[in-house]
Amino acid sequence: MRIVIISVLMVLVINSCTSVKTLPKNEEWITLFNGKDIKDWFVKIQHHEVGENFGNTFRAEDGILKVRYDKYADFNDQFGHLYYKIPYSYYHLKLEYRFVGELQKGAPSYTLRNSGVMFHSQDPRTMPKEQDWPISIEFQMLGGLGDGKPRPTGNMCSPGTKVVYNDKLDESHCINSKSKTYDGDQWVQAEIIVLGDSLITHIINGEKVLQYSKPQIGGDVVNRYDPAIKVDGKLLKSGFIALQSEGQPVDFRNIQLKDLSKK
Repeated sequence: MRIVIISVLMVLVINSCTSVKTLPKNEEWITLFNGKDIKDWFVKIQHHEVGENFGNTFRAEDGILKVRYDKYADFNDQFGHLYYKIPYSYYHLKLEYRFVGELQKGAPSYTLRNSGVMFHSQDPRTMPKEQDWPISIEFQMLGGLGDGKPRPTGNMCSPGTKVVYNDKLDESHCINSKSKTYDGDQWVQAEIIVLGDSLITHIINGEKVLQYSKPQIGGDVVNRYDPAIKVDGKLLKSGFIALQSEGQPVDFRNIQLKDLSKK
């Protein structure tokens, strides 16, 4: 009996070790924001040159990447974006965001509780000083307005781009997701799974809320760009990831990426 028990225990130990080895490795996730500074990121704000963080719009405080306008007067169409230093093609990005404070004076009304993550973006160093949005795909984040009306988040918007949705090239600027509405200043987890110029999936708080494919250059809602960059019909296989500033204070944290290109 003692021999049988020892044999069973040995089998259990071996199986346990085997299962541990098959678990995904935590180091596969890359932390893009270190919680201390934005040295791995660079800024492009309309009316300003690349690298000028006007008004300290983007700042790291208390482990949070904050978008603030306390050093602004009027917003003055100073739409901005903070770009991670490396472009990616196949990846899984996840982060948390929350809306805080009041809309900055002079910001367009549609930017109330509105922000986003731009991806497959053009290199901001190819953007003229007065270009407003990068040619990119936007994972749009919206907060509820507290009026009981649905306002989904994790939508898709397309400055200078188009996507294939429901098996056809969609001509609309934004496509709403099927997410819930999130009111107040609660943290919301957003995820994007990007497979080059193929399938793109949006996830909110663990729920798949939108899916589309074939991101490509085309369409409007981007102004004063270099025509040499906007090659309509060109599929977007890769690009930069950027956090948006368009008048609404917002916080970001736990920004991580898993590179899927080597899978």
